[in-house]
Amino acid sequence: MTRFAPVAVASALILSLAGCSALPRPFAERAPAKVAMTAPSAGWVKPPPGYLEGNGGIDAVAILGPPPAPDSPRGKAERAQFVETRKLVNTAAWSQAIADADLSGKNGLKSFSCAAGVTLSAEATPTLARLLLRMTDDAARIYQPAKASFKRPRPPVGNSAPICVPREAWIETDGSYPSGHGLIGWAWASVIAELVPEKTSPILARGKAFGDSRVICGVHYQSDVEAGRYLGSALVTRLHDEPAFMSDLAKAREEVAASKTKGPPAGCGA
Repeated sequence: MTRFAPVAVASALILSLAGCSALPRPFAERAPAKVAMTAPSAGWVKPPPGYLEGNGGIDAVAILGPPPAPDSPRGKAERAQFVETRKLVNTAAWSQAIADADLSGKNGLKSFSCAAGVTLSAEATPTLARLLLRMTDDAARIYQPAKASFKRPRPPVGNSAPICVPREAWIETDGSYPSGHGLIGWAWASVIAELVPEKTSPILARGKAFGDSRVICGVHYQSDVEAGRYLGSALVTRLHDEPAFMSDLAKAREEVAASKTKGPPAGCGA
């Protein structure tokens, strides 16, 4: 299963996230941490190679610090939130959480299309679609070392409460903190908002909801998702120093501009 100058920084302020200027040190010059990857979580598909070398100097452990302790006030509140959100089974929010678990790009592009009012798809905007998938590879190399370091058990470990994805082995082995979906949803939203700036608010709201779906799903705590958003902003900012990313972003901008002339996508509702 966590970038560009103006929107990434603004997004950090909108959600009270730490902007990249608040990172404890400049992007490090040390070698990326070598961590064995855990089994892929639900919705994960093997993406094309990312843009960064290693983790791009983004040390997630140093940026985030540890998650709330289980017996802390926030830890207890998040546990209570997990119990309370089990009441959302079979609701519209539950169905959306199932869709948001998919990181193949298809469901994500559809939901972000509705937010942007522009058809975004592998057919209409192929460079953008591939760009977003490449970012998921970069994201994994940033959040996986932190998951391995903090080893926070996921909410459904040790109980049989319903979750919106199958209870597979990764539930027990893949750490909860930070949320990879939280990182990716926010990073995708940040890039798409840069391409459709007049729809920044609904796009970022969709990116926030993408991460919050993991709490509804029952596979993450809220602080996991918030930590992912910190890293999402850091990733997008960092990618703006990568020539290959900037080249693809320019092509994606042209694709989105062309797609705008066709009007909003069908099936988005009111």
